Amino acid sequence: MATLVVIGVALLWGAAAGALLPRAAYRFSVEAEEDWRELCPDGHPLPGWLGRARCSRCATRYGPGAPAVALTTALLCAAVAAATDTRPELAVWLLLAPVGVLLALVDLRVRRLPDVLTLPLAGAALALLAVVALVPEHAGDWPTALWGSLALGAGYLVLHLINPGGMGFGDVKLALAVGAVLGWYGWATVMLGTFAGFLFGALYGWGRVLARRAGRKSAVPFGPFLLGGAYAGLLIGAYAA
Repeated sequence: MATLVVIGVALLWGAAAGALLPRAAYRFSVEAEEDWRELCPDGHPLPGWLGRARCSRCATRYGPGAPAVALTTALLCAAVAAATDTRPELAVWLLLAPVGVLLALVDLRVRRLPDVLTLPLAGAALALLAVVALVPEHAGDWPTALWGSLALGAGYLVLHLINPGGMGFGDVKLALAVGAVLGWYGWATVMLGTFAGFLFGALYGWGRVLARRAGRKSAVPFGPFLLGGAYAGLLIGAYAA
């Protein structure tokens, strides 16, 4: 019964949080040298950062649809709640999940992972997990989360230095947060989530090649696959804990 309540709460939280993401996704979806968007496509000022992506003055839609984003975020939160059950680290996963969805939306639109999101995400993950480590009945290890963050960040940095065009520096910064989340459940989860991210990216890339929508050297946004692999590893790690 308690598990069903937790899943229900997570579902509602994910739906509510996801419904607030479309406007932020639109405002963050700019090239690196540009300022964050402040106007709708017709030139009207945007009222804040959170909410649906539709102008209240001209009714113009300017970003992802709120229902689809809300549903996606709700399902992700519900699944991680089912895997984590009532353990205290679930609160951390539910807080971080909407930020991950937002990052994926922005990277898919403009191939950019803003520092204002990636770096605080890594710091928040480590700080929140440090608090959870003090709470009874948690099922993770904070020192491994810290080392996982540093290790995965260093690994992605090496890949960036070897091939800057294939691995952006935003992915390196995002890897710090991913390493912390996966490291909470141990090194096996770090390796599993990392492998899953590269597998998802490779399948997507080769799928586009086979569909003749891209060449073998075409660049793809890797952030969504990095996050997808982390999510898969997190689910398996939480179930196994």
